Amino acid sequence: MRTKTPIMLVTGTLGSGKTTLLRRIVDTSNRRIAVFMNEFGEISVDARVLRKKNVEVVQLTGGCVCCSLSEEFEAAVKSVLERVKPHAIVVETTGMAEPHALASEFDHHFLQTRLDSVVYVADAYSSVKDPQLPANALSQLSAADVVLINKIDLVTMDEIKRVEAFLREHNPHAVFFKTMGCDVDTNLLFGLDVEHIQRDLSHHGEPPFQSFLFLWDTPLNKEQFLELVSRFPREVYRAKGFVVFESGSYLFNYVVGRVDLEEFPVKKTQIILMGRQLEPLKEDIIHHLRQCQS
Repeated sequence: MRTKTPIMLVTGTLGSGKTTLLRRIVDTSNRRIAVFMNEFGEISVDARVLRKKNVEVVQLTGGCVCCSLSEEFEAAVKSVLERVKPHAIVVETTGMAEPHALASEFDHHFLQTRLDSVVYVADAYSSVKDPQLPANALSQLSAADVVLINKIDLVTMDEIKRVEAFLREHNPHAVFFKTMGCDVDTNLLFGLDVEHIQRDLSHHGEPPFQSFLFLWDTPLNKEQFLELVSRFPREVYRAKGFVVFESGSYLFNYVVGRVDLEEFPVKKTQIILMGRQLEPLKEDIIHHLRQCQS
């Protein structure tokens, strides 16, 4: 049974490192990925740099992925879904894109896809020189599930702290990574292979990511389960797997507070939870999940 294709929106200011992140995703993935890039400005990025064996790169005319989806973009996505059947889609947006509006457009136009995550790439060096952000950049930042503070090698530790404090003022809920050349484990962004992530994975001195598995043989109460998930502590960044209720079984995805359930035939609940400093919370979370009895 084919499930909905996850979509990642990559946002951020010009020159922050969005294309560098795309290259890292392409270079480290062994899944079929479709990458949509905007040709925006005087010089378009050479798509041949990104094109690999399992990667389909689609270049769009300037501004194609902006506040709403153009006919060109809709047609391109539908074509790729039919021809390539990618495991995931990555969309590099323009600086004018509005993620909240785009997410609604995706839901309306593409029943075969689901929004997986919104990633905002911040330029630490530029943020120190000019900490003010235009309204559209603030909108992208506030909508992000993940924020990369990129180019930390160009600034001091004190400057990084100031940049992070400023960004957190506008988005206290996102997961933050400090990066050089967007050198983040891309599994942490997309969750395609979340079950293969190392149990303890630290990054540039940040608290390590940890994960644990919840297994359950009998159906859970859907209402209780969703209510519990809505109260997951902020340390839980992502949860993914399968969940069985009396009414049916589902593929379950959770990213920084956003929940998605998609019908899927399984017999047992299997969920992997991932986040920072989870070990002290593990037993309590498992206990409450077990209480979601039908």
